[in-house]
Amino acid sequence: MGRQPCCAKVGLKRGPWTVEEDQKLVTFLLTNGHCCWRAVPKLAGLLRCGKSCRLRWTNYLRPDVKRGLLSSEEERTVIDLHEQLGNRWSKIASQLPGRTDNEIKNHWNTHIKKKLRKMGIDPVTHKPLHQPASPPPPPPLTRQEQEEKDTRGSPKKKRRRR
Repeated sequence: MGRQPCCAKVGLKRGPWTVEEDQKLVTFLLTNGHCCWRAVPKLAGLLRCGKSCRLRWTNYLRPDVKRGLLSSEEERTVIDLHEQLGNRWSKIASQLPGRTDNEIKNHWNTHIKKKLRKMGIDPVTHKPLHQPASPPPPPPLTRQEQEEKDTRGSPKKKRRRR
């Protein structure tokens, strides 16, 4: 048995949010708080899905959400936490007040991964991308070179008899 769909999807508005819709949602949530997200659109007078309202509030409209690119200290924190936790964006976001998991994930995928690769660091393992290769073994000596080497005084190895 599956879960009930979040909404009937019939007659709901999709696509970009308008300023009026944002204002309705913010006004409702600041005066009443959020209860069940499925009920919020009807109570706020919106023709949207509850999930859409929740994501809009969480990622864009909350008063404590920070705007703009991450600072260098925040990027360093994200890199360190990603090394420890992997792609657990919500756990990483909990360490950066005012930043959302979605914003951190997007910043990681568009900016930080590229920076790490340019620095020669694998963004998945956080280890150097290319290990310095050991020098290749010298090519085998030709018969003539081997004879010259032997005549220059290098001692020949004696074979043991068994």
